[in-house]
Amino acid sequence: MSSFLYQLWANDEGQDIAEYAVMLAVILVLVVGTIRLIGSNSNSVFSQAASSIQ
Repeated sequence: MSSFLYQLWANDEGQDIAEYAVMLAVILVLVVGTIRLIGSNSNSVFSQAASSIQ
């Protein structure tokens, strides 16, 4: 494991991996935020539909 980390640190290709990790983190934040927004909106829509059925 330590040799793998050393190769990432010493090799220029490790910078690419770090950039991909940052991009992945940003994408995950956007996806989670979108899902939470859609989730709260869909919850209110389903609640209104259930109220109108009753």
